[in-house]
Amino acid sequence: MLTETAPAKINLALHVRARRPDGYHDLETLFVFARDGDRVSLADADTSAFTVGGPFAGVVGPDADNLVVRAAAAFRAAFGIAQHHAITLDKYLPVASGIGGGSADAAATLRALARRHDVAADDARLVALAVGLGADVPACLLGRAAFGSGRGDALTPIAGLGDMPVLLVNPLVPVSTAAIFAGWDGVDRGAIPNGGDTLARGIAGRNDLQPAAERVAPQVAQVLAILRERPGAVLARMSGSGATCFALFPDAADRDAAAAVVAAEQPGWWRLASVVA
Repeated sequence: MLTETAPAKINLALHVRARRPDGYHDLETLFVFARDGDRVSLADADTSAFTVGGPFAGVVGPDADNLVVRAAAAFRAAFGIAQHHAITLDKYLPVASGIGGGSADAAATLRALARRHDVAADDARLVALAVGLGADVPACLLGRAAFGSGRGDALTPIAGLGDMPVLLVNPLVPVSTAAIFAGWDGVDRGAIPNGGDTLARGIAGRNDLQPAAERVAPQVAQVLAILRERPGAVLARMSGSGATCFALFPDAADRDAAAAVVAAEQPGWWRLASVVA
């Protein structure tokens, strides 16, 4: 059996520049990835099968709509693979939460299938499959710090954060990605700064979707207020279209102290203490 981690995606900054006629938006973003996330396991089988476990298994949609199933079917078609596979998704990340859960799962599925069938990780056909599955899937397939432009799928690798401690918090309030993008005010507030290291660029940036998310889910502002007050917090911001927020810390002790405060004040919120590469 092959296993791939589907790490949580974090947008250090997310600048929305324009609406596109194809329904997407032109944007600029700084992608980084936590060490932890969902897990995809794959084994050869006589017929294709898909099962879901983990704490968020109950909120995963029907098989036909799941990006793991779609990624597996697309891979078999693109590479002419007759072999069927039994795939298990262990779902630890909240669904539709701005940290690329479904996209990360699809990318992990593509990586596992590529390993099984000796396809190079940078094979152009594999990258094309990722593009077809969703705007965040190419970044999740790359799986390392990158500057994204266009829909977010035009990627340039950048320096990472070197295993910087991070705390992810989600108030478990559902938000619609489409609704959040529709709530963007349409104002182009400029590009992500080019100068400085990746962390400095992230701090100098913003998330243009955050105001819309806070209108839809006021709990986002509550999460951010708690994270920004924590000693040592270097940057606290919402990721993607929300509702997950993150805070970066200089050391694990500050991160873990912040996690303890969140657990005490809001025990019903989801949280993940990890590091960002």
